[in-house]
Amino acid sequence: MSDIRKLINQIAEAEAQLSATQFIAPCVKGGRVRTKVAGMVYTFTPKPRQFEGWGIFQPVDAKTATVVESADLPQIAEYLQHFPQIRLRLAYQLRGQTWLAYPVNEVDMRQRLQVVKPIAVHLVTEGVAFEQIITRCHGQSCWFEEIDRRTDPIIAETLQSAIQQLTPSAKLQFKGMTPEMRTVYELATERIEGFQPQQDEKRLRKALQQGGGELSQFQDHGDYWTVNWRTADGIRHTSAIAKIDLTVISSGICLSGRDRDFDLQSLVGVMEQQEW
Repeated sequence: MSDIRKLINQIAEAEAQLSATQFIAPCVKGGRVRTKVAGMVYTFTPKPRQFEGWGIFQPVDAKTATVVESADLPQIAEYLQHFPQIRLRLAYQLRGQTWLAYPVNEVDMRQRLQVVKPIAVHLVTEGVAFEQIITRCHGQSCWFEEIDRRTDPIIAETLQSAIQQLTPSAKLQFKGMTPEMRTVYELATERIEGFQPQQDEKRLRKALQQGGGELSQFQDHGDYWTVNWRTADGIRHTSAIAKIDLTVISSGICLSGRDRDFDLQSLVGVMEQQEW
Protein backbone atom coordinates (compact mmCIF):
# COMPACT_ATOMS: atom_id res chain seq x y z
CA MET A 1 0.00 0.00 0.00
CA SER A 2 2.84 2.38 0.81
CA ASP A 3 4.27 1.83 -2.72
CA ILE A 4 0.95 2.78 -4.28
CA ARG A 5 0.73 5.94 -2.17
CA LYS A 6 4.30 6.81 -3.10
CA LEU A 7 3.48 6.42 -6.80
CA ILE A 8 0.35 8.57 -6.44
CA ASN A 9 2.39 11.26 -4.71
CA GLN A 10 5.02 11.14 -7.48
CA ILE A 11 2.34 11.56 -10.14
CA ALA A 12 0.79 14.46 -8.23
CA GLU A 13 4.18 16.15 -7.89
CA ALA A 14 4.90 15.63 -11.60
CA GLU A 15 1.57 17.17 -12.59
CA ALA A 16 2.17 20.13 -10.27
CA GLN A 17 5.61 20.56 -11.80
CA LEU A 18 4.13 20.20 -15.28
CA SER A 19 1.75 23.15 -14.86
CA ALA A 20 4.71 25.38 -13.97
CA THR A 21 6.92 24.17 -16.84
CA GLN A 22 7.55 25.73 -20.22
CA PHE A 23 9.23 23.63 -22.88
CA ILE A 24 10.51 23.90 -26.43
CA ALA A 25 9.25 21.51 -29.10
CA PRO A 26 8.84 21.24 -32.87
CA CYS A 27 5.30 20.96 -34.15
CA VAL A 28 3.88 20.11 -37.57
CA LYS A 29 0.50 21.50 -38.59
CA GLY A 30 -2.23 19.38 -37.05
CA GLY A 31 0.31 17.41 -35.00
CA ARG A 32 1.07 17.12 -31.30
CA VAL A 33 4.06 17.96 -29.09
CA ARG A 34 5.85 16.03 -26.36
CA THR A 35 8.01 16.70 -23.34
CA LYS A 36 9.37 14.76 -20.36
CA VAL A 37 8.80 16.01 -16.81
CA ALA A 38 9.99 14.12 -13.70
CA GLY A 39 10.71 11.06 -15.84
CA MET A 40 7.23 10.97 -17.36
CA VAL A 41 6.49 11.65 -21.04
CA TYR A 42 3.52 13.91 -21.79
CA THR A 43 1.87 14.41 -25.17
CA PHE A 44 -0.11 17.58 -25.82
CA THR A 45 -2.42 19.00 -28.42
CA PRO A 46 -1.07 22.48 -29.23
CA LYS A 47 -3.18 25.58 -28.94
CA PRO A 48 -3.76 27.05 -31.50
CA ARG A 49 -4.36 23.66 -33.13
CA GLN A 50 -2.89 24.58 -36.53
CA PHE A 51 0.41 25.91 -35.18
CA GLU A 52 3.43 24.87 -37.25
CA GLY A 53 7.01 25.58 -36.27
CA TRP A 54 9.29 25.65 -33.26
CA GLY A 55 7.48 26.91 -30.18
CA ILE A 56 7.78 27.50 -26.46
CA PHE A 57 4.77 25.75 -24.92
CA GLN A 58 3.00 26.10 -21.59
CA PRO A 59 0.82 23.16 -20.44
CA VAL A 60 -2.79 24.13 -19.74
CA ASP A 61 -3.69 20.67 -18.48
CA ALA A 62 -2.46 17.10 -19.03
CA LYS A 63 -3.63 17.13 -22.66
CA THR A 64 -3.27 20.69 -23.96
CA ALA A 65 -0.36 23.13 -24.21
CA THR A 66 -0.58 26.68 -25.47
CA VAL A 67 2.06 28.39 -27.60
CA VAL A 68 3.74 31.09 -25.53
CA GLU A 69 6.06 32.28 -28.30
CA SER A 70 8.13 31.04 -31.20
CA ALA A 71 11.51 29.59 -30.27
CA ASP A 72 14.61 31.49 -31.38
CA LEU A 73 17.53 30.02 -33.31
CA PRO A 74 19.87 29.40 -30.32
CA GLN A 75 17.07 27.54 -28.53
CA ILE A 76 16.37 25.42 -31.62
CA ALA A 77 20.08 24.67 -32.08
CA GLU A 78 20.41 23.57 -28.46
CA TYR A 79 17.41 21.26 -28.80
CA LEU A 80 18.64 19.67 -32.04
CA GLN A 81 22.20 19.00 -30.91
CA HIS A 82 21.02 16.05 -28.81
CA PHE A 83 20.06 14.05 -31.91
CA PRO A 84 22.12 12.40 -34.69
CA GLN A 85 22.86 14.49 -37.77
CA ILE A 86 21.92 13.17 -41.22
CA ARG A 87 22.62 14.82 -44.58
CA LEU A 88 19.75 14.55 -47.07
CA ARG A 89 18.84 15.99 -50.46
CA LEU A 90 15.37 17.49 -50.91
CA ALA A 91 13.11 15.83 -53.49
CA TYR A 92 9.77 17.66 -53.29
CA GLN A 93 7.37 19.36 -50.91
CA LEU A 94 4.78 17.05 -49.36
CA ARG A 95 2.70 19.62 -47.50
CA GLY A 96 3.33 22.84 -45.62
CA GLN A 97 6.91 22.81 -44.35
CA THR A 98 7.31 19.05 -44.78
CA TRP A 99 9.46 17.76 -47.65
CA LEU A 100 10.43 14.32 -48.90
CA ALA A 101 14.20 13.85 -49.01
CA TYR A 102 16.74 11.13 -49.71
CA PRO A 103 20.10 10.39 -48.07
CA VAL A 104 23.22 11.90 -49.59
CA ASN A 105 25.14 8.79 -48.51
CA GLU A 106 23.21 5.51 -48.31
CA VAL A 107 25.99 3.70 -46.43
CA ASP A 108 26.13 6.39 -43.74
CA MET A 109 22.36 6.35 -43.31
CA ARG A 110 22.27 2.55 -42.99
CA GLN A 111 24.91 2.71 -40.27
CA ARG A 112 23.07 5.40 -38.35
CA LEU A 113 19.42 4.39 -38.80
CA GLN A 114 19.69 0.73 -39.95
CA VAL A 115 17.56 1.56 -42.98
CA VAL A 116 17.85 3.38 -46.31
CA LYS A 117 14.67 5.03 -47.57
CA PRO A 118 13.12 8.40 -48.47
CA ILE A 119 12.40 10.42 -45.35
CA ALA A 120 9.84 13.11 -44.56
CA VAL A 121 11.69 16.13 -43.16
CA HIS A 122 9.64 18.55 -41.07
CA LEU A 123 9.86 22.33 -40.61
CA VAL A 124 11.94 22.99 -43.73
CA THR A 125 12.04 26.79 -43.58
CA GLU A 126 14.37 27.27 -46.54
CA GLY A 127 15.56 25.32 -49.52
CA VAL A 128 14.36 24.23 -52.94
CA ALA A 129 14.21 20.91 -54.77
CA PHE A 130 17.54 19.03 -54.91
CA GLU A 131 19.31 21.19 -52.33
CA GLN A 132 21.40 19.32 -49.78
CA ILE A 133 20.35 19.87 -46.18
CA ILE A 134 21.44 18.93 -42.66
CA THR A 135 18.77 17.31 -40.52
CA ARG A 136 18.42 15.81 -37.05
CA CYS A 137 16.50 12.58 -36.59
CA HIS A 138 14.81 11.35 -33.43
CA GLY A 139 12.85 8.11 -33.57
CA GLN A 140 10.57 8.28 -36.61
CA SER A 141 10.80 12.08 -36.88
CA CYS A 142 13.36 14.06 -38.85
CA TRP A 143 13.77 17.83 -38.39
CA PHE A 144 15.40 20.39 -40.67
CA GLU A 145 18.46 22.12 -39.23
CA GLU A 146 20.01 24.10 -42.08
CA ILE A 147 21.08 24.15 -45.72
CA ASP A 148 24.36 22.29 -46.13
CA ARG A 149 26.69 25.10 -47.20
CA ARG A 150 29.57 22.69 -47.85
CA THR A 151 28.00 21.13 -50.92
CA ASP A 152 28.40 22.37 -54.50
CA PRO A 153 25.30 24.44 -55.44
CA ILE A 154 25.83 23.52 -59.11
CA ILE A 155 24.52 20.01 -58.36
CA ALA A 156 21.07 21.26 -57.37
CA GLU A 157 21.01 23.66 -60.34
CA THR A 158 21.95 20.83 -62.73
CA LEU A 159 19.18 18.56 -61.43
CA GLN A 160 16.65 21.41 -61.58
CA SER A 161 17.63 22.13 -65.19
CA ALA A 162 17.36 18.44 -66.10
CA ILE A 163 13.83 18.19 -64.78
CA GLN A 164 12.79 21.31 -66.70
CA GLN A 165 14.16 19.75 -69.89
CA LEU A 166 12.27 16.48 -69.19
CA THR A 167 15.53 14.52 -69.10
CA PRO A 168 14.86 10.81 -68.41
CA SER A 169 16.52 9.44 -65.31
CA ALA A 170 18.34 6.83 -67.39
CA LYS A 171 20.04 9.58 -69.41
CA LEU A 172 20.90 11.77 -66.44
CA GLN A 173 24.68 12.15 -66.33
CA PHE A 174 27.03 14.89 -65.12
CA LYS A 175 30.37 15.22 -63.35
CA GLY A 176 30.14 14.23 -59.71
CA MET A 177 26.76 12.52 -60.00
CA THR A 178 26.11 9.73 -57.48
CA PRO A 179 23.52 6.91 -57.39
CA GLU A 180 21.80 8.78 -54.56
CA MET A 181 21.37 11.84 -56.81
CA ARG A 182 19.74 9.69 -59.47
CA THR A 183 17.37 8.24 -56.88
CA VAL A 184 16.28 11.65 -55.58
CA TYR A 185 15.76 12.77 -59.19
CA GLU A 186 13.53 9.74 -59.80
CA LEU A 187 11.54 10.55 -56.65
CA ALA A 188 10.99 14.10 -57.88
CA THR A 189 9.95 13.12 -61.42
CA GLU A 190 7.61 10.30 -60.37
CA ARG A 191 5.15 12.75 -58.84
CA ILE A 192 5.02 15.13 -61.82
CA GLU A 193 1.83 14.42 -63.71
CA GLY A 194 2.52 13.65 -67.33
CA PHE A 195 6.32 13.71 -66.92
CA GLN A 196 6.86 10.26 -68.46
CA PRO A 197 4.50 10.80 -71.43
CA GLN A 198 6.20 14.13 -72.10
CA GLN A 199 9.58 12.41 -72.00
CA ASP A 200 8.32 9.75 -74.42
CA GLU A 201 6.95 12.36 -76.82
CA LYS A 202 10.17 14.34 -76.70
CA ARG A 203 12.20 11.21 -77.46
CA LEU A 204 10.04 10.17 -80.43
CA ARG A 205 9.80 13.68 -81.84
CA LYS A 206 13.57 14.14 -81.65
CA ALA A 207 14.29 10.84 -83.43
CA LEU A 208 11.87 11.66 -86.23
CA GLN A 209 13.15 15.21 -86.65
CA GLN A 210 16.73 13.95 -86.92
CA GLY A 211 15.61 11.70 -89.76
CA GLY A 212 13.58 14.46 -91.42
CA GLY A 213 10.12 13.33 -90.29
CA GLU A 214 7.45 14.75 -88.00
CA LEU A 215 5.48 13.16 -85.15
CA SER A 216 1.68 13.26 -85.30
CA GLN A 217 0.72 11.13 -82.29
CA PHE A 218 1.57 7.87 -80.53
CA GLN A 219 -0.09 5.21 -78.38
CA ASP A 220 1.44 3.24 -75.53
CA HIS A 221 1.27 -0.58 -75.77
CA GLY A 222 3.53 -1.60 -72.93
CA ASP A 223 6.84 -2.59 -74.52
CA TYR A 224 6.28 -0.62 -77.70
CA TRP A 225 4.53 2.42 -79.18
CA THR A 226 2.33 2.72 -82.22
CA VAL A 227 3.67 5.90 -83.81
CA ASN A 228 1.79 7.98 -86.35
CA TRP A 229 4.18 10.21 -88.25
CA ARG A 230 4.77 12.02 -91.56
CA THR A 231 7.68 12.29 -93.96
CA ALA A 232 8.83 15.73 -95.13
CA ASP A 233 6.39 15.67 -98.07
CA GLY A 234 3.43 14.95 -95.78
CA ILE A 235 2.94 11.23 -96.45
CA ARG A 236 1.50 9.56 -93.33
CA HIS A 237 2.84 6.34 -91.81
CA THR A 238 2.09 4.18 -88.79
CA SER A 239 4.90 2.12 -87.28
CA ALA A 240 5.39 -0.04 -84.17
CA ILE A 241 8.51 1.10 -82.31
CA ALA A 242 10.27 -0.64 -79.39
CA LYS A 243 10.56 1.57 -76.31
CA ILE A 244 13.94 0.33 -75.16
CA ASP A 245 15.98 1.47 -78.18
CA LEU A 246 13.45 2.79 -80.77
CA THR A 247 14.04 -0.27 -82.94
CA VAL A 248 11.38 -0.79 -85.61
CA ILE A 249 9.09 -3.74 -84.78
CA SER A 250 6.80 -3.13 -87.72
CA SER A 251 7.41 -0.38 -90.25
CA GLY A 252 3.91 -0.44 -91.75
CA ILE A 253 5.21 -1.48 -95.18
CA CYS A 254 6.92 -4.60 -96.49
CA LEU A 255 10.65 -4.51 -95.76
CA SER A 256 11.20 -8.21 -96.49
CA GLY A 257 11.48 -9.05 -92.79
CA ARG A 258 14.22 -6.48 -92.23
CA ASP A 259 12.15 -4.13 -90.04
CA ARG A 260 14.38 -4.66 -86.99
CA ASP A 261 17.44 -3.60 -88.98
CA PHE A 262 16.25 -0.01 -88.59
CA ASP A 263 15.42 2.38 -85.82
CA LEU A 264 12.86 5.17 -85.97
CA GLN A 265 15.34 7.79 -87.20
CA SER A 266 16.68 5.67 -90.07
CA LEU A 267 13.17 4.49 -90.93
CA VAL A 268 12.29 7.96 -92.18
CA GLY A 269 14.89 7.73 -94.96
CA VAL A 270 13.75 4.22 -95.86
CA MET A 271 10.15 5.37 -96.20
CA GLU A 272 11.13 8.36 -98.32
CA GLN A 273 12.98 6.04 -100.72
CA GLN A 274 9.90 3.79 -100.94
CA GLU A 275 7.78 6.80 -101.87
CA TRP A 276 9.98 7.42 -104.89
